[in-house]
Amino acid sequence: MDLHHPIKVVARRTGLSQHVIRVWEKRYGAVEPARTETNRRLYSESEIERLHLLCQLTQAGHGICRIAKLSTEQLRALCCHAVPPENVTILPSRPVSPVAPVEPEVDPSTQYLDEAMAAIRMLDDEALDDVLCRASVELGHQGLLQKVVVPLTHRLGADWEDGAIKVAHEHFASSVLRTFLCNHAKPCNLPESAPVLVVATPSGQTHELGAVLVAAAATNKGWRVKYLGTNLPACELSGAAIQSKARAVALSVVYPDDDAELVLQFTTLRKYLPPEVAILVGGRAAESYADAIAAIGASLLTDLTQLNRKLDELRNSVPQRRIRGVE
Repeated sequence: MDLHHPIKVVARRTGLSQHVIRVWEKRYGAVEPARTETNRRLYSESEIERLHLLCQLTQAGHGICRIAKLSTEQLRALCCHAVPPENVTILPSRPVSPVAPVEPEVDPSTQYLDEAMAAIRMLDDEALDDVLCRASVELGHQGLLQKVVVPLTHRLGADWEDGAIKVAHEHFASSVLRTFLCNHAKPCNLPESAPVLVVATPSGQTHELGAVLVAAAATNKGWRVKYLGTNLPACELSGAAIQSKARAVALSVVYPDDDAELVLQFTTLRKYLPPEVAILVGGRAAESYADAIAAIGASLLTDLTQLNRKLDELRNSVPQRRIRGVE
């Protein structure tokens, strides 16, 4: 039977402080110790081995955020290749079969994503803004959206559904991201001819991050974005689109994936909008409404690449009303 040890014993055997062990567990998910009825941590021999390997690798120069999610076997292999043999003192374990060296370099976006999640959990707006700034400088605006913001929206959604974070955390993240992206993605001197995109979430949809992402991506593509926020009825959406002479309306649909009222909202929106105004629908739950989206002639977009292509297509096309006018 696998013995379990208190954190004091683990600290002594791994050379890590109790504080570092807790941080690596909470922030990076390096281990998942069992808990007693009084909530005290108890670590298995395999978890002690992981922490021991992680300690050696961080001392050899590897960032904890880059290696914490590797398997124990990968950590053993990386430790053998990264640390001089005379300095390696891996705890007893099964022999390591020959494997190719594990590349120590990991996509830097992984680190930014982990740091962003940590800042959100702590409701630290300055830390989150700092992460976004650094990611934008290193990855560029498109890289920031594709490699950090998109995965961040997915992780936040999954954590919210699992109960790992609260609605307040998502609202906090949406607020900081909206401010940051609006400030950094706003193009200068948009021509009067720039197409207008109305962005919102339909009635019953209160999760905002997907809509914020769409607004930032469209702005970066040279669209004049009218961002209307969350939970907007179809009649309000269509009225805003008509008033602003929008070329398209973009909707983010995140949760739930079985809302019959949402299908009615799609139908109503198409009925009230002029036929030349395109409707774009994306978000984590959008594919669940594929039939309803197709029924109104809207475009189902499953990722940012598809969104960008559709925006380019719409920008370069001539609205149907203008064709009729020419004829």
